[in-house]
Amino acid sequence: MMRSLYSGVSGLAIHQTKMDVIGNNIANVNTVGFKSSRVTFSEVFSQTVQSATGAGEFTGGTNPMQIGLGSAVSSIDINMTTGASQRTDNPLDLQISGDGFFIVSDSTGNKFTRAGAFNIDEAGNLVNSDGLYVKGWPVNADSGEIQTGTVEKLEILSTENVYSEPSATTDISLTGNINKNDSDLSDDGVIFVAQFYDSLGYQYSAEFNVTETAVANEFTVELVENSIVDSEGNSADTENYTNAAISQTITFDTSTGKIDDTAGSTFDITGLTTEFSTFNDISVDFSGMTMFSGNSTIEAVAGDSDGLGAGNQAGTISGYEVGSDGTIVGRYTNGETKTLGQIVVANFDNPAGLEKVGNNLFEATNNSGTFDGIGDDITSSGGTFNAGVLEMSNVDLSYEFTEMITTQRGFQANSRINTSSDEMLQELVNLKR
Repeated sequence: MMRSLYSGVSGLAIHQTKMDVIGNNIANVNTVGFKSSRVTFSEVFSQTVQSATGAGEFTGGTNPMQIGLGSAVSSIDINMTTGASQRTDNPLDLQISGDGFFIVSDSTGNKFTRAGAFNIDEAGNLVNSDGLYVKGWPVNADSGEIQTGTVEKLEILSTENVYSEPSATTDISLTGNINKNDSDLSDDGVIFVAQFYDSLGYQYSAEFNVTETAVANEFTVELVENSIVDSEGNSADTENYTNAAISQTITFDTSTGKIDDTAGSTFDITGLTTEFSTFNDISVDFSGMTMFSGNSTIEAVAGDSDGLGAGNQAGTISGYEVGSDGTIVGRYTNGETKTLGQIVVANFDNPAGLEKVGNNLFEATNNSGTFDGIGDDITSSGGTFNAGVLEMSNVDLSYEFTEMITTQRGFQANSRINTSSDEMLQELVNLKR
């Protein structure tokens, strides 16, 4: 008689545990990156009243007679399916598409999460909403490339990342047309202006003119003396710069009207020094010039045909974005971009073996597999990061409500076992009356 009471008590206890798990799931229905849990039951033990017997010469075999002694919680499993997507348009909100976990850390070590709501703290570090450092691969200070290896905290707005260093102009491209019958070519020449930067990012402009030579279809490009001025209009004296390689002869092909490649299509401005600055050598490409009929118009554009080597002034960071591979790119006011680091993920052999430690965080256990301290490029396993999107809770309310109903009924049924057993015991006591 007492066995049913204890079975009923065990049934009440496990259904209460299951209701606790369901309640926690529903409470976190809108928690970013939350992973729901489920409860499974198992019978505890069966008391054998009579063992099984085999068939004999005169009688058949009998099955064992056993009375169960209740149930227990067999497992509480974490459901690692991906939650729905929520668009936020915040560039530092990230969703993992695929497997893996973000790596974050505090004074106690590395932890892992699917909640990608990140921001930048006052020291310029990428952190989650609780201030834990988001970890990844830094940028090599010399090469500017991602440095794979042990993960480190990502300092997005470190001193070297707040500013984009200036760069000197190394290339200028000349385009336009020269009319060989233009009278200006034999007089003062056709004037054009070139703008360029020194190594400190200060901008200068200089006048060049094109004049014809005594040879047909041949012209001279020459820097005009006293024409170099800075952005404030301050002039440089003639004696403050050298004229080395400042004058160059260019030749056109008479059959095509284009630059004769055999005579060369570039020249270098070297040894240019003013009272304001020292410049890098500048390669001038005039392969895009023509000698057709029409007006003589020449334009100088900083940079080569691909826009490289144009130089730039210093800039400050104006924004950042995260690529699908986790690469963080900073945008600067001078139009430059710079790689600031790369967010990586941690993968586990058995993600369901991770242990929840609160605040949407997990820690590795003996059954989840270990973290190697390096992490993985998310694209190596076919995954991507979605910027401006968060992964929501994977709680399915319809499923949880159904489980709530069956759990409530299970609890009620077990309570009836205790009630009925109590009434039977009362009847037994009443036999004495």
